[in-house]
Order: sequence, then structure tokens, then C-alpha cells
Amino acid sequence: MLIKKRISVLYFLKTIKWDILAIVCYAIIAGTFDHYGVVKQVSIPLAVTAFAGTILSLLLAFRTSQSYERWWEARVVWGAIVNDSRTLIRQVKQFMPKNTEGLEVAKNFARRQSVWCFALSESLRKTGHCTKVTDYFSQTGDDSNNKPNLILDHHADKLAIAAEKFDLNPNKQVQIDSTIARLCDAMGKCERIKNTVFPRAYSLLIHFLIYVLMTMLPFGLEDQSKFIEISLTIVVPSLFIAIEQTAILMQDPFENRPTDTPMTALSKSIENTLMEMVGEPPVNVIEPPVSYYIM
Repeated sequence: MLIKKRISVLYFLKTIKWDILAIVCYAIIAGTFDHYGVVKQVSIPLAVTAFAGTILSLLLAFRTSQSYERWWEARVVWGAIVNDSRTLIRQVKQFMPKNTEGLEVAKNFARRQSVWCFALSESLRKTGHCTKVTDYFSQTGDDSNNKPNLILDHHADKLAIAAEKFDLNPNKQVQIDSTIARLCDAMGKCERIKNTVFPRAYSLLIHFLIYVLMTMLPFGLEDQSKFIEISLTIVVPSLFIAIEQTAILMQDPFENRPTDTPMTALSKSIENTLMEMVGEPPVNVIEPPVSYYIM
């Protein structure tokens, strides 16, 4: 996730450098020929260019809005994961017997829930699993293509064992199980966002219209100054390209990029909080970010 106080302009420019280069080349060539070449007499009414620009603005506004909704939904879901993780351990800690065995059950739930957060974030980003996750599954001897879901199964299994062992009140067991179900729902929402591809045809249409606008623009402007004409032909399409790229970066919040939802940072924070709740020291050292983003 980008940090408000420090934003890398260079990172953003790298994502649109080829489009900007194409726009600059075209603007120089078209502007020069419009003044001195064979196309000097070609003129497109400015109203036509303005109409194309208006249509493009409406499409980009809708595209940006939809992309932001996807990005914001991902952040809301992970906010719910933070809350439900705390709730789960609080319930287990309070509902289990106040003795060594009950505390050990709560500690195991806290460790397992911490591993679940890391496993979910790495599964969404499709990166290799960290040591915490691999060590957990090497100890359990289980494996699955969907490791976060398997960990939730372990939660449910251990809850059933503890409920039978300590003769847990059914109402309390249902409350804990409901919290596990909410975590499962959050996982499903993340997977839906990850696996739902933004319509490619819509993106191609917007990109095509930007280049159509760029093509018409030099022939709809006044020919009094070549430099002003070339500058406007560069600036206007570049602004549209920048807006489009902003939407593209926001639409996929689980792609292991600086604009991602900060799942790793949230997982570390969750783990520290859960360990503190069960009387264990913090596992992760949360250091101030040294870059313009956190993951």
C-alpha cells in the first residue's frame, strides 16, 4: 500500500513510459506536419474532439470508480480479518477453563490463526510460503492446495476436541464457530476479488479512445503556435493515460505490487496482538517503513 507522505513518481512513470513515449513522438510528428507538411489543410472541428473527450472522461470516471471499489473492498475485508482474529482468540481465551490446559488451547489457536493470516496473504499473491507456514504444515503432516482453508478446518477440529474435553457450553461453541465462519467468508471474498478479472474489452476500449483523441487533437487546435499545439497534444492524452493507469493499479489489490493491500504488515500486526492476548511476547518487530509503500 502506498504511504500518503511518500509517493514515488518514478514508479508511476515507469508503468506508463511507453505510452508517454508514443504520445510524444506522435505529437511532434503530427504538430510539425500540421504546420509545414501536406496535412496542413486538414482541420477537424474542435467540437468533435471535445465530444470524444467527454465520452472518454465519462468512461474513465466509471472505470476509476469501479477499480477503487475493488481496492477498498479488499481493505475492508482485511480490516474484518483483523477484528475477527482478535475476537476468535478472545472467545477461546474466555470460554476455555482458566487453567494451564485451557490457556494452552488458546495459545494454539493464536499461533494457528497467525499462520492462517500469512498463508492467506501468500496464497492471494501467489508467492512462496514463508517459514511460519511451511513449519506449521510440516508439524501437522497435512497439505492442501488451499492451505488457508485447511487451517480453518484445523480450527474447527480443535474446537470440537476442546468442547468435548472441557464439556464446553454449546452456546459458547456456536459463538466461536460463528467467528471461524466469518473468517471463512472473508477468505472467500478475497478469493472472489482475486479471481474476478476486470473486463479486458472495457480497458481496450478506453485505451483505443485515448489514442483516437490524441490523433484528432492536433487537427482541432488553433495553428498559431506549433509549440503550444505539440504541448497540448502531449499533455491532454498523457493525463488520460495517467488516470487509466491509476485505475489499472487499483483494480487488482492482491498482485504483490506497491499498491497492494498491506497484507504482510497486517499479518505481522495481527500475530503480535494475538500473542500478547495469550501472554506471549511479540514475535515481529514492526519497524517504520523505509520506502514509499508497505506490503
